Amino acid sequence: MKKINFLGFFLFSYFIATGQNATIKSSIKDVESKVDSVLALMTIQEKVGQLVQYNGSWDLTGPASEMNNKQKEENLKAGKVGAMLNVLSVEATREAQKLVMENSRLKIPLMFGYDVIHGYTTIFPVPLAETASWDLEAMERTAEIAALESAANGINWTFSPMIDVSRDARWGRIMEGSGEDPYLTSKVGVAKIKGYQSEDLSNPQSIAATAKHFAGYGFAEAGRDYNTVNVGDNELHNSILPPFKAAAKAGVATFMNAFNEIDGIPATGHKVLLRDILKKKWNWDGFVVSDWGSIPEMVAHGFARDKSHAAKIALNAGSDMDMEGGAYESSLVDLVKEGEVSQDDINDAVKRVLRVKFKLGLFENPYLYSNPDLLEKIPFEEHTAVARDVARKSIVLLKNEDNLLPIKESVKKIAVIGPLANDKDTPIGNWRAQGEANSAVSLLEGLKNSIDEDVDISYAKGADLAIGERSFLMPLKINETDTSGFAEAIRIASQADLVIMALGEDAFQTGEGRSQVNIGLAGVQQELLKAIHKVNKNIALVLINGRPLEISWASENIPAIVEAWILGSQSGNAIADVLLGDYNPSGKLPVSFPRAVGQEPLYYNQKSTGRPSNPVHVTYSGYTDQKKDALYPFGYGLSYTTFEYGNLKLSKEELIPGNPIEVSVELSNTGDKRGKEIVQLYIRDLVASTTRPVKELKGFKPVILNPGETKTVTFELSEPMLRFYNANETWESEAGKFEVFIGSNSRDLKKATFSLEK
Repeated sequence: MKKINFLGFFLFSYFIATGQNATIKSSIKDVESKVDSVLALMTIQEKVGQLVQYNGSWDLTGPASEMNNKQKEENLKAGKVGAMLNVLSVEATREAQKLVMENSRLKIPLMFGYDVIHGYTTIFPVPLAETASWDLEAMERTAEIAALESAANGINWTFSPMIDVSRDARWGRIMEGSGEDPYLTSKVGVAKIKGYQSEDLSNPQSIAATAKHFAGYGFAEAGRDYNTVNVGDNELHNSILPPFKAAAKAGVATFMNAFNEIDGIPATGHKVLLRDILKKKWNWDGFVVSDWGSIPEMVAHGFARDKSHAAKIALNAGSDMDMEGGAYESSLVDLVKEGEVSQDDINDAVKRVLRVKFKLGLFENPYLYSNPDLLEKIPFEEHTAVARDVARKSIVLLKNEDNLLPIKESVKKIAVIGPLANDKDTPIGNWRAQGEANSAVSLLEGLKNSIDEDVDISYAKGADLAIGERSFLMPLKINETDTSGFAEAIRIASQADLVIMALGEDAFQTGEGRSQVNIGLAGVQQELLKAIHKVNKNIALVLINGRPLEISWASENIPAIVEAWILGSQSGNAIADVLLGDYNPSGKLPVSFPRAVGQEPLYYNQKSTGRPSNPVHVTYSGYTDQKKDALYPFGYGLSYTTFEYGNLKLSKEELIPGNPIEVSVELSNTGDKRGKEIVQLYIRDLVASTTRPVKELKGFKPVILNPGETKTVTFELSEPMLRFYNANETWESEAGKFEVFIGSNSRDLKKATFSLEK
């Protein structure tokens, strides 16, 4: 056996050293045999090395000056590192790869990861905003572009998409996901995975995607980042896991652990999640990477005694790669020798890492993603056009009293006011990859680019939103007192035919670690809005933000409200397209907007209580000082035209497995503009073995209609759509009565009933 392994090592090293990897490729029938052939050659130190990820915290094109970085460089040369992150540029990734390929014994190539969340150089809307487009093809396309720009800069692995369902606007990281609904989040997640990975991971213009954070991260108690998650199996399986199951089925290359614990067990060390569900039940063959340092953080959780104990827990639970935690590289070899971690589990983890590397084509060409020629061929102008298109598709019209918008030809004086009106940086957003600071088109610029020359545009900032230094790592300081700019803003507003106010959140007010107890207009913005309203009621409020905001006063007093989110590089041009009517808004909210922060967490697919509704009594499930429903519900969004839904019709009233029901409704454009409506389908299981939500999204279709046009919109209602994780702890449907709803949002719906016969 030793002679066979030595021969294998000799041939493997020879072909890699001489660049003849294709010979190895042709001699092995499939990826699994290739993986096994490499694994058989590895020492325990080399195996553990594949499970270690380093941050590229030094200039890889120059000498490693710090002692820690010198040691990291030596470990790379020794083949003791499997992946790196934050190594940016084809030059840097090539140098890092050379350290491994020219010095290590087995020359197993590195992977290079990066947080490419909503674009690499071309920046698209933040994920929550992009989800508001409900345009899966557009979202797949933006991921495809992000993959191309990443690959051209040496990156072959993104830590995206984030598919954490989240119901709490206080949680800053809600901006990075797709909102409160498992079905919509699943669809978006699969679209992004397809865009990143294409049909073939070995395509040098595709990159490996990551489904994160597994699992429950978006359910952090009180909306506080990294906080405890308390959910039962019913909530876990029905609300949290569906997007991850869809991602696994779609072939996502990697999963990332969550920082949180779930009912007492940190997700990084959760064997039921990682081994029993993900790897065994779902039969997923990729690898799991920890979030940054989440393995040793189990010590702080009180779940591990020390770093070695944390490494044992994580590896045994099914965490395959340690991102910058230092636990695996310092402890795993000894843990294996001591019998605390099995060789089988180590081998399984290593095989999973090698499998992804083979699929990426790295064994055939370790420098596949270090190709400077690819960068020169990127069609940035085309990418910019896509950024503008998806940005305007993501805008949601919340209110438009007396058709104040689009801006009429009679408007000759426009006052543009607000701390975000001429902000070129906030639209780039948090998690901006290599998006250039202050490079976005501001709202003011967008209006000036598009509006007629005979219209007078005046601008006043009114007030600063943030003061002092802005940084990803530092809390943002909000201006709570300085109103010195109000006077000029009031002056120009009083002379204008229309006031456009840009208020909301700074780029670094949402994102990781940006949880807030207050989600209204921060600082003096509300005061500024009220001051302008006193002198001019014709206000179009443009919200620039990454989370749902509490805007009850504005909703009651301001005639037009546009939810413009944080839209990326082409933000100002996209907003101008909508304000001027060059694009008819069609976005729909992927998350509920509260009447008050005290409603959070707030979501449409709640369950009924035993006392669901009796507004004339205090003894019902509501509030004594506020309505219990959303100010603007999930799925809500207006248009510059109007749509009318006809009667909801079912092809039959009994659903039999294998024999679907057709559900249809007539949709008419009753306005005077061409428009797109996102028709939404919901169901309710009236009686089940566990309590079920009052409604659940099960389908949606975009429909474009000309003025006066009517179309019949049809959905197919099948038995699998009715399955849920029930009292038998299995996914199945149950016979009984159901309600089906179709409409423009989760609140305004047509209803019919049917039964499932089994």
